[in-house]
Amino acid sequence: MTEDSAQVVRIERTFEAPAEDVFDAWTSAEVIRRWFKPGQDWGTPSAEVDLRVGGTVWVVMRSPDGAEVGARGEYTVIERPDRLAFTWTFDDDPSNQQMIELEFTEEDGATTVLFVNSNITNEERRGQQYSGWQACFDSFERALAI
Repeated sequence: MTEDSAQVVRIERTFEAPAEDVFDAWTSAEVIRRWFKPGQDWGTPSAEVDLRVGGTVWVVMRSPDGAEVGARGEYTVIERPDRLAFTWTFDDDPSNQQMIELEFTEEDGATTVLFVNSNITNEERRGQQYSGWQACFDSFERALAI
């Protein structure tokens, strides 16, 4: 995984669920719509997943004021339930192609996710993405409990 702190968001969280369930929550459009919320009052009206190397993931988030933000990527690694990687580009900044890499490690029925979002263009966007991903992980935990 790439590590340049000026361009990277790194988050590690543990969830009380098997690795297969946690992996599947990252790759199911239905489940993604439940947790992909970069803020408490945000919504996720659309998500699409074509789960194959070279396939795409696309998510549309809606802010509390109704503005929509889209992001999409292409899967580069799919190793269920251990690893997942995809490119990541926001519709409002298509020149900044980032990378998302996830490792899922299960121990005693709980799964630790190591999340690395790399190649972020600037410190302001990095800060926005860090807070947004933290909120997504909080929602993710609630979505797994459903």
